[in-house]
Amino acid sequence: MNIDWQTLLEQQGAKLDGDQVVSFGDNDKEMQATASSHVIADLSHYGLIEAEGEEARDFLQNQFSNDMRLVSVSQSQISAYCSPKGRMLATFRIFQQGEKFYLRLPRSILEPTLKRLRMFIMRSKVTLKDASDTQVHFGFAGPDANQRLADILDNIPTEVNAVAENPGLSVIRLPDPTPRFEIYGEPEAVIALWRRLARQATPVGADCWSWLDIQAGIPEVLPATVEAFVPQMVNLEALDGISYKKGCYPGQEVVARMHYLGKLKRRMYRAHVDGDVIPSPGDNLYSPNETDQSVGKVVEAQSSPNGGIDLLAVIQIASAENSDIHLGSTEEAPRLDFQELPYTVTNEA
Repeated sequence: MNIDWQTLLEQQGAKLDGDQVVSFGDNDKEMQATASSHVIADLSHYGLIEAEGEEARDFLQNQFSNDMRLVSVSQSQISAYCSPKGRMLATFRIFQQGEKFYLRLPRSILEPTLKRLRMFIMRSKVTLKDASDTQVHFGFAGPDANQRLADILDNIPTEVNAVAENPGLSVIRLPDPTPRFEIYGEPEAVIALWRRLARQATPVGADCWSWLDIQAGIPEVLPATVEAFVPQMVNLEALDGISYKKGCYPGQEVVARMHYLGKLKRRMYRAHVDGDVIPSPGDNLYSPNETDQSVGKVVEAQSSPNGGIDLLAVIQIASAENSDIHLGSTEEAPRLDFQELPYTVTNEA
């Protein structure tokens, strides 16, 4: 973490665990603010892989599920990196600054992802490196977040996934019913923007930002869920994270076959459960009708501002539609109360 950035966060009361802000001293207050007001969140728990070179775009095009030809200095995208069996190794937000491409992903899977990508460079004219500490990045969200940014910056993105360039800054609009943005850039410019936004927004920890991802139905691959899902299972199609016209990439045959010939048997749901024990990514879910085997897995879960737990989970469609789903293998285990996602999904592949 950049030392000037870390100093700023600590001056504002940040409690750090490595590169992750746990909170700014009051988790409950921060979660309430996240649900109802304007918040700013340090995103240092995400890392950046930088791809540079005259063949960087072509190299990434041959690796990921989305069409890299659509990425520009004004347009970002969600994409997935899959195994040859079509199982996701990572999900990214990809954006471009100048001639460089950046892949934003959890730091917890950055090293193995970078190592695997480097194995396939061969003679391609591209260099890949961990650029996590070369830029400072934070998130800003709230009902009037777009207007509040517009009052400070000359350029803000108005469309989902769009990128707006400002001196020393890149601002990305995220898919979310509530205006939400990620800001990347040089420490001096980012620190200045944070200070101005902090006058009218509540600083919050990483869990609050993850809760917003859950509300927006945006999945994240974490160490426990590497190779657990194919892209369609986590609704990546609904998030414009898959291109069926771009050509080959690892796992492309499996992903394409599911789209053109298959019938989706599992998909991602959003749900709420009572209780205060937060399940971990990869935890199994059960149906009373099938207590001997799992019918799904948790993608991500966080405490809810209204009590209980909110989560994303990939579940057998037939089980989700025809029976109760529980966090444990007994009927007494917390039951999932399904919530609508903010985008349209279909059970037909």
